[in-house]
Amino acid sequence: MSPSEPERPFAEPWQAQVFAMTVALNQAGLFAWPEWAQLLGAELKRDGDDYYGSWLRALETMLLRHDITADPEIKALSEAWQRAAHATPHGKPILLENDPAMR
Repeated sequence: MSPSEPERPFAEPWQAQVFAMTVALNQAGLFAWPEWAQLLGAELKRDGDDYYGSWLRALETMLLRHDITADPEIKALSEAWQRAAHATPHGKPILLENDPAMR
């Protein structure tokens, strides 16, 4: 990276989105930061090479733990995003409405 290029904290848009969702859920009072830190730490211990993957898995665990959503809903949405990603032309934004099963 050259000195004129700003440092990017997120390599992919989904990383910023999962970060923002976590902050918003905390600000809404759905969980406390110490609980979050414990979950994230456990995920990082399991797979420290995938920081935002660990962040996502910790968020999914938090959603399930607090009955914010159910495992089948998480799985269905994850599969829909995967189908949307495969159906999206290279270089275009991946949108959930690109999922062929939702048309």
